[in-house]
Amino acid sequence: MDSQSEEKVQQALDHLMQGRTTLVIAHRLSTIVDADQIYFIEHGHVTGHGTHSEMINTHPLYAEYVSEQVVN
Repeated sequence: MDSQSEEKVQQALDHLMQGRTTLVIAHRLSTIVDADQIYFIEHGHVTGHGTHSEMINTHPLYAEYVSEQVVN
């Protein structure tokens, strides 16, 4: 998906999620960076959870993904 379309989808989701509990499964971190809680699942097991900032500081693989997606 191009960046303009992704932004439109994200804006629509942001509007729909207001005042609701929402479960988002995503590969692109831009989709979840503002989430209240992020759960990182590896091989079917939760290996970390927290806010985006907490995950960067406590979960090496999450931090690696952030670094890769920001650079690329």
